[in-house]
Amino acid sequence: MTAMSDGTEPIRGNKAVEDAAIAWVMEHERLAGLTPNDTRYRGAPADIESPPRLIELKAFGGSNRGYDLWLEKRQVDEARRNPDFFLYVVENVRQGNPALFKMRVLDNAHLGHLLERAKLQQYYLVPWPTGDYDMTPEGMS
Repeated sequence: MTAMSDGTEPIRGNKAVEDAAIAWVMEHERLAGLTPNDTRYRGAPADIESPPRLIELKAFGGSNRGYDLWLEKRQVDEARRNPDFFLYVVENVRQGNPALFKMRVLDNAHLGHLLERAKLQQYYLVPWPTGDYDMTPEGMS
């Protein structure tokens, strides 16, 4: 990836995309006169508490148009229970320039409508540390 014409560097890695989107949303919340707190690593059902809102954030490098939204069961339960649960979808993050980020806000009514068609999926998350990745043979065995 190369720098944008304005000198902005592209964002690399999923965690960096999420971190940039979180920082951007928190600044938007502050500008709206709210006091957001990053709750990602505190066991909360969403990423940001910005009273009265509880915000789950989904960050995408590009557009998520036409793709599903993945929510944990506890997030769906919270959305169904809490009228102040919001889902913020932040797109176009990977290019790196916050002025070009785009956000769609699903309030409780919009999210509730989508949750009517939600399907519970169960899966195993299998850790694949970089050391194991590097030792995995390429190609056919």
